[in-house]
Amino acid sequence: MLDIRRDDPTAPYVAGLLNHHLEELRSVMAEHAFALDASGLSASDVTFWTAWRGDKLAGFAALKALDATHGEVKSMRAAPAARGTGVGRALLEQVIAEARLRGYTRLSLETGTAALHAPAIALYRRAGFVTCGAFADYQPSPHNQFMRLELA
Repeated sequence: MLDIRRDDPTAPYVAGLLNHHLEELRSVMAEHAFALDASGLSASDVTFWTAWRGDKLAGFAALKALDATHGEVKSMRAAPAARGTGVGRALLEQVIAEARLRGYTRLSLETGTAALHAPAIALYRRAGFVTCGAFADYQPSPHNQFMRLELA
């Protein structure tokens, strides 16, 4: 059973997985890694969730409000031991459901182009996300790609 809850990205139990996430992204994307650290995930326009299997942290995800009708999927990550178990799908469903509750008409995301991003990209495509141009303050690069899901 997976338990998804709103949580505090600065909590000590999040630090290890969040640091792993940031280090891995920076290793393949360098200055083109735009994942938020704990302070960024704590911003008032960001909602953060953790996923748990029993007492084990299985993953996290965040939703950033861009404006009244547009949100951004931020920093989705399944714990290494939880990959391929449906954690990412469940977290993405949580983010999409929250975006719909808020009345967003569009949900966007930025992700990488490295091989390690392939499972996440496949997950996003299965959920209906399509390739789009850069949004918000992002600039295109060979290391980044952008996707969106129309909600209305």
